[in-house]
Amino acid sequence: MAYRIGFQARLDDSEGLSMTRSLLPVIFYLVAANFWFSTFVYAQKREISFARHVLPILTAKCQGCHLPTMRSGGLLVTSYADFKKGGRHGTPFVPGQPEQSLLLKHLTGEIEPRMPMGMTPLSAEEIDLFREWIVEGSQDDSAAALDTDPIPVEPPVYQASPVITALAYSPDGQILAVSGNHEVIFHRADGTGVAGRLVGRAERIHSIVFSPDGKVLAAVGGSPARFGEVQLWDAESRKLLRAVKVGTDTLFGAAFSPDGKYLSFGCPDKTIRLFDVAGAGETRKMENHSDWVFGTVFSVDGRRLVSVGRDHFVKLSEAATGSFIENLNLLTKATFGGQGELYCLARHPKSDIVVTGGDDRTPRMYTMHRPRAMKIDDDSCLLREFEPQGGAVESVSFSPDGTQIAVGGMGEEINIYQADTGAKVASLRGHLGGIYALAFHPSGRQLAAAGFDGVVRIYDIRSQALLKSFVPVPVASGAKTSSQ
Repeated sequence: MAYRIGFQARLDDSEGLSMTRSLLPVIFYLVAANFWFSTFVYAQKREISFARHVLPILTAKCQGCHLPTMRSGGLLVTSYADFKKGGRHGTPFVPGQPEQSLLLKHLTGEIEPRMPMGMTPLSAEEIDLFREWIVEGSQDDSAAALDTDPIPVEPPVYQASPVITALAYSPDGQILAVSGNHEVIFHRADGTGVAGRLVGRAERIHSIVFSPDGKVLAAVGGSPARFGEVQLWDAESRKLLRAVKVGTDTLFGAAFSPDGKYLSFGCPDKTIRLFDVAGAGETRKMENHSDWVFGTVFSVDGRRLVSVGRDHFVKLSEAATGSFIENLNLLTKATFGGQGELYCLARHPKSDIVVTGGDDRTPRMYTMHRPRAMKIDDDSCLLREFEPQGGAVESVSFSPDGTQIAVGGMGEEINIYQADTGAKVASLRGHLGGIYALAFHPSGRQLAAAGFDGVVRIYDIRSQALLKSFVPVPVASGAKTSSQ
């Protein structure tokens, strides 16, 4: 019995040793895997990008006080170079030394005032992101990041109809172009269906315009707080001719020159850019505004450019040189205490007359050619003020013959006026929310409108009847419009 017990003991020891040996590879694998995983997670955690992580926070939370127009504390945060340069109190960060960086001390409240001043403090996660970026050496990857956004191949899948910010009819009246997310959708003008989907990189498309000959479609927009983009498309083949990133935020208010050779658009950096459509790139940068620029139009001969923006002004500039000529609404602003931000702009199809709209709800018409020398209290460029609308004016459009003006915005209806008298001739209803885009059909008999609720509506001008309404994109089963 004792022998059997001893044998069993030796057998147990032998089996235990054998089992231990058999488990050694497994144990080694687990240890190695744990080490690899820990190293991978650590490496992943520390991949902080200035362009993708830091700059968007600066843009969203800090640019309000640290733009070129304000430069609070002498500090700009619109680019890495400006940010690194610092302000009156020195550079905001010391690469590799978070404890020596003024940025973190102000973000945490260790030094007053706590930033962003007058706003909700950054979250602990956002502050940690800045800290990690500084620990890693505060590298600038802005240039590299501009080339890392692939252009999507497949159209987006929608769970709800998108807010529509731009519409444009082709010059032949066959196509209605509608803005979507990452795309422009070509619809047959009669509303019977999709004729093409132009998928691009920009998340948002704020302006769509066809060249005068109808061969090229320009779409401008971008991805908020990341980049602006100009897209040029072959309107017939639906092929992308060129996509160019511009700046670090979305673009607005595109317009072709009358000969179709140049494209103008407004930027959040207070500039207007002119692009050579044939491929030479940017040919002019105008810096006549003091805030974001939302709209641009050329004169009939292409020699002058009118622009509007957040700074409340309707500015006239020389297109060839970028030289500032005058503010068409200078005395209007001085006399009436300011018109508020100006959001939209349209030019008469046959003459140098423009209509503007914005925050103060009142559309106004101006001539580009002052009839007499400027004098105090002389608003000689102002041709007409239309009646106040039900809300801020977001979109204006001239009829193809220039006799009528359509006005849409945050009110409940689209109003149509006689251009020469200012008399209201129609009110079009049916939208559930803001109206951000208007486009007359080249025949002048119909008007397309769209906005917050994600539905395109086509009206008959004469009868004021709603001819057709449709969601411009395919949506998943059970999806709703934006207003729902």
